Amino acid sequence: MKKLRVIQWTTGKVGKHSTRAIIDDPRLELVGLYAHSKDKEGQDAGALCGRPETKTGIKATSDVAALVKMKADSVLYAPFEANLDHALALLESGKDVVSTNLFLNVGGIVGKVKKKLEKACKKGNSSLYITGINPGWVNSITTALTAVCRKVSQVHLIESADCSVYESVETWSFLGMGESGGATPELMERARAWLILFRDAVQRIGDSIEVKFDDIDFFCEYATAKQTVDLGWFKMKKGTNAALRGGWEGKVGGKTVVKLTVIWYLTTKLTEGWEIDPDQHRIEILGEPDVTMRLRYTPTPGWTNHDWDVMTALPAVSALPDIKKARAGILGLVDVGLPRAPVGLWT
Repeated sequence: MKKLRVIQWTTGKVGKHSTRAIIDDPRLELVGLYAHSKDKEGQDAGALCGRPETKTGIKATSDVAALVKMKADSVLYAPFEANLDHALALLESGKDVVSTNLFLNVGGIVGKVKKKLEKACKKGNSSLYITGINPGWVNSITTALTAVCRKVSQVHLIESADCSVYESVETWSFLGMGESGGATPELMERARAWLILFRDAVQRIGDSIEVKFDDIDFFCEYATAKQTVDLGWFKMKKGTNAALRGGWEGKVGGKTVVKLTVIWYLTTKLTEGWEIDPDQHRIEILGEPDVTMRLRYTPTPGWTNHDWDVMTALPAVSALPDIKKARAGILGLVDVGLPRAPVGLWT
């Protein structure tokens, strides 16, 4: 079996897990590693992914030009912030790019950015695919469930996440947690800016089931802490924001056809009495027949908070062989189908 030659781009929270998975996947060969920080340069990939005993011989480098020239099939692109010039160069060189980054810091994959990326794909006969868990893998699952229906009036994906384990003061402060005043207009703008990534997920689901939206509308509301909550790394006083429920609705003729809701909470002790779903994802399809699916992810004993990032990394790694077979250009859910793990090869 000819292995796909893969370059890993960064080894942060997500990249650490994807590097490890590439090393473990018998279909793949790690041939290059990009390091954003100087202190990682020259270190072996094994050490950077938490496997110091594994000597891969692949050393991290910040030499972008050398990696672009390298003979490789694919790049697993997982930086905290996208660099459009890097991505364009990789695609133009003929390498497929599978990204867990949504390019939001450069405006998202729309307008001029999208045109530049499409042009780079055409020049290199390469593909770009954005994935993760949500947006990403669970959107593909949502789309696939419609196959049993002879009629569909609405598709709704709900994410319910206990975010008390996500230790990012910057994130939750930006999203208004710990603030008083509820959903102020200024806070709504911040929330909209952060949740814009799920607008793309609604669009991709719509594209995959051949729905053309008239509008994709944003919605959001907040719930407050019933008592003072101290997480050790973040504190919310009684009566301040402690949870949000928001997302996007894709509409046709004024009716919602595709809806994506996220419920992110730092405590379940909420004044408003929101019912918190213990299942992290719930998919509801109204049609003939109605379909409901609940997904619950149970951590392996010994997992720390950032082990959950494996669920962003692995859909990207699992998709690499399918991306290689796909058409050139920016790919949607239908172009890739349902990536899966190489279980038989593992065993």
